[in-house]
Amino acid sequence: MWDFIIQYWAEWAFGLLGTAVIAVAIKYKALLDGVLAILHDRIYQACQFYLAQGYVDMAGLKNVEYLYRSYHALGGNGTGTELYNRVKALPIRG
Repeated sequence: MWDFIIQYWAEWAFGLLGTAVIAVAIKYKALLDGVLAILHDRIYQACQFYLAQGYVDMAGLKNVEYLYRSYHALGGNGTGTELYNRVKALPIRG
């Protein structure tokens, strides 16, 4: 009798644990995707500003560089890379 209870309790517990791990992994993926989206937006906005201005200052370049490093490490796409490279090619003033 006890063997039966322990066997099915263990199966139930491991099933619950597996479900919890999957739920955490899904939330983690969603969090990373959200951070990536925010970084992309910030890079896009900053780069558009500097490209329209026609130059970048050193503080602005460092800011875009800092954002880009995290964006790239999270697997950001070529759009952010293209904008970052275009801003790096701008003249530095101020």
